[in-house]
Amino acid sequence: MTSIGFDAATGRALARQGPPDPRGIVLLLHGGKPRDPGPVPPRSASVWRMQAMRDAVAPALARHGLASWLLRYDARGWNGGAPVADARWALDRAREEHPGLPVVLLGHSMGARTGARVADDPAVRGLVALAPWFDSADPVAPLAGKSLVAAHGRRDRITSARMTRAFVVRAGEAGADARFVDMGLTGHYLLHGSRRWARLARDAVLTMASAEPA
Repeated sequence: MTSIGFDAATGRALARQGPPDPRGIVLLLHGGKPRDPGPVPPRSASVWRMQAMRDAVAPALARHGLASWLLRYDARGWNGGAPVADARWALDRAREEHPGLPVVLLGHSMGARTGARVADDPAVRGLVALAPWFDSADPVAPLAGKSLVAAHGRRDRITSARMTRAFVVRAGEAGADARFVDMGLTGHYLLHGSRRWARLARDAVLTMASAEPA
């Protein structure tokens, strides 16, 4: 069963699945465009991709007591970091509804970039980044003391596996438990090798959710 929570002042929304009394929360963060102030449409391909990922992993996560929350941003674009506020809003909702529960972030592309910015939230255990959009200027300090699994395919022409590797190295130097996963000859949109992407996401999330906080 899915419940939807809206922020009446913005276009933000949370689609929640999983046990009513979870032992942890997985916050899924979808991708987007570099610049686009427009609202996220109901049939957004970026949201659809994370809905498909949620549907693939949520049953296994629920068996381990984890709820899956899919955030829809206020706007489609990065727009200088706009989705960061949306993700912090979702983390505040998690804290209000389930105080003290650990949160694992699961993001694709821009969603992974967003997750890296909010990983400093005390509830966050780590970030699973799928085909992430990282930049050489992106800060890694929020990941200090947290876990990072960043997976990238070698046929990705939208975001850079090389930049992801570099980000993982910098995060490790900053104190993160950081790991890069080579997804082989796969592209950006999680379509080719979709089962492997889902297995990696599921296993990494479960490992982070069960780990003791640093």
